[in-house]
Amino acid sequence: MAGRRFAWYQRTVMGELARPDDAPPEFGTEAFYASIGRAFVVMCAVVPVLLLVELVNLLTDHNLARAGGIVPRQLYGLDGIVLAPFLHGSFEHVAGNGIALILVGTFVLADGVRRTLWSTALIMLVAGAGVWLLGDLFFQDGERVGPHVGASGVVFGYLGLLLTRGILERSLWSSSVALLIGALYGVVLWQGIQPTQQGISWEGHLFGLIGGIAAAIVFRRRRPSQPADRLPTTAQLS
Repeated sequence: MAGRRFAWYQRTVMGELARPDDAPPEFGTEAFYASIGRAFVVMCAVVPVLLLVELVNLLTDHNLARAGGIVPRQLYGLDGIVLAPFLHGSFEHVAGNGIALILVGTFVLADGVRRTLWSTALIMLVAGAGVWLLGDLFFQDGERVGPHVGASGVVFGYLGLLLTRGILERSLWSSSVALLIGALYGVVLWQGIQPTQQGISWEGHLFGLIGGIAAAIVFRRRRPSQPADRLPTTAQLS
């Protein structure tokens, strides 16, 4: 059974990710810069959707966030694993996550649509499941005001994805992006996973980061194997 599942994974997941039409254009070419532009436009379009959802949430007196957020260790909070990244506590919350989402999401999406979709799904799963299982365990009063909501887990997942991808794949593009992201968000990344601020889902940040690292490993692009030097034949040895 395990062998069949692994074969399905190789065939379905890695086969989809390895399609040549999803590979990023060569660095520095016109097609490369066009892919960056398209990714930027798509990520910019995501933010108005989040703003619209927050408007509905505001009009319903934040019942949308209460109903769709992650409530740790409660069965009725499980749907938040899927819904919470689309919900926020205020327009300021949306703006804060939206700006970061546009920047890091553009770099992630420019490297391939399929990898982005699979990676985002894994990040949401790891971040959401981690918060649901272990959220709010480390507050002194043992409680949290309201459910966990927000796209920051995905943002931190993308940060972990880009940083880890730069280490694993070692292409000029991925390494350059990793250096840029490290310079821009290194301090934010470290502070965001510290349990120092009440009302901040640092667990979502931490598990999102872990999910991004896992996605970079699972969905990495394998370098084509170099053929081994051919051994000399008997005739060549004699």
